[in-house]
Amino acid sequence: MEYEGYDTYEVIRLTRELVKIESSNPGVYEGAVGEFVFRWFEALGVSVWKEEVLPGRFNIMAKIQGEIHDPALVYICHMDTVPIGEGWSRAPLDGEIDGGRMYGRGACDMKSGLAAGMMAFKHIAGSGKTLQHDFIFAATVDEEDVMLGAEKVIHSKIVTERSWVLDAEPTEGKIKVAHKGKTWFILTVRGKAAHASIPFTGVDAVAAMSEIAVEIKRKIAECTPHEELGRCSAVFGTITGGTNTNIVPDECTMTIDMRLVPPMNSERSIRLVKEAVAAGLKKVEGAECEIVITAARPPVEKDDKSFLLGKLTETMTEVDGKAPEVDFFPGYTDTAVIAAMTGNKNCMSYGPGDLGVAHKPDEYVPCDEVIHAETVMTKLAEKILY
Repeated sequence: MEYEGYDTYEVIRLTRELVKIESSNPGVYEGAVGEFVFRWFEALGVSVWKEEVLPGRFNIMAKIQGEIHDPALVYICHMDTVPIGEGWSRAPLDGEIDGGRMYGRGACDMKSGLAAGMMAFKHIAGSGKTLQHDFIFAATVDEEDVMLGAEKVIHSKIVTERSWVLDAEPTEGKIKVAHKGKTWFILTVRGKAAHASIPFTGVDAVAAMSEIAVEIKRKIAECTPHEELGRCSAVFGTITGGTNTNIVPDECTMTIDMRLVPPMNSERSIRLVKEAVAAGLKKVEGAECEIVITAARPPVEKDDKSFLLGKLTETMTEVDGKAPEVDFFPGYTDTAVIAAMTGNKNCMSYGPGDLGVAHKPDEYVPCDEVIHAETVMTKLAEKILY
């Protein structure tokens, strides 16, 4: 479906306003955009409040009370973005529209999804109808890091094992209901410095780390693939070590992003890394390694009997005239955290945009998809709440 005159659509104007407010993580964080979102909900006349997650960083919560409190329908959308970065050919905080696309940091991930969810909430609030269930909106912080905003929503009992929870991450028009797990590591190998002309008097920390990396890659390749989620992977995001060309490096640090599919999980991945470290260190005598785990999230599998999946499928079929594709989400989201920590089987993602253009220069979202997402999210809420 194609739309014209994008600025006539409130959801497009709202997306642009959100894009113009920087909320980089790490960076300036979500304070300014959180204040904007708070005032926006306040103007609707609904119940709205802040919940502190980290010093000066707040989730923004809004609620329309229904006859039944649990399960509630919960739309959860994060307010933070990755840093702006370099390489942009367009202003990253302008929300420029060109060729039917809105450009800007967070346009895709996920200021547009945030706007679509907010507008759906506004439509329900303005209907004046009695709701069968509570309708809750959670605008979260810290999704682009370790997702403490989602954890706060759980600890505050905003969501439960019974809630119907939808995030508006970019899903290319699909419903995404399963996630690879992830474990993040920091490995620090310590050796002994020496003159490069007599390396045998030192212990090469970089050489030891390279042996460890090879062992990790080998072990990950041997992991059993999953029918829906694919294969496990390990990415060595950063490697730093050494001080000068002619010095045997006495320290090397490597960060690892490990994505996991059943039967692999965080506990097993930690054991895998420990075994790889032991094997690698045997090849460089005298080296030692410290292992720090900075994040551990389990995989989330699809539940074909999910109530929310059924209702979202019905809604999208009615709007689009055909059944939507159901797929897995390659990254980890706020709803994945909720599913993993509560055992909730009704957590999933649907929103405008393509994850493939997120976190890059010239990030964009097709405006048609934003308008369409508002329609779907509104009709889904009507289907469940009325």
